[in-house]
Amino acid sequence: MKHTEERPYADPEAAARKLVELAANVEAVQDGRIYIERINAPFLFKLKGSGSEFGAGLKHVVERGWLQLHESGTYVRLLGPAPLAQ
Repeated sequence: MKHTEERPYADPEAAARKLVELAANVEAVQDGRIYIERINAPFLFKLKGSGSEFGAGLKHVVERGWLQLHESGTYVRLLGPAPLAQ
């Protein structure tokens, strides 16, 4: 008997792929920058992901080389083609 529902972004890989998908659908500003709130807000409020899921997904995305996170944390850049959704 389960008392909690499965969280779709509990797996960092799933969260990472969703973050890349969100970033790919945002129009970049100067020099390919995508402000972090343009992917953070939809992930947290529209998709109902948690802050820890966002953080784990962002870390996973950076480790995989799909996005580059600026040292200030204010924006990201897509580094290549988006990975295929699974």
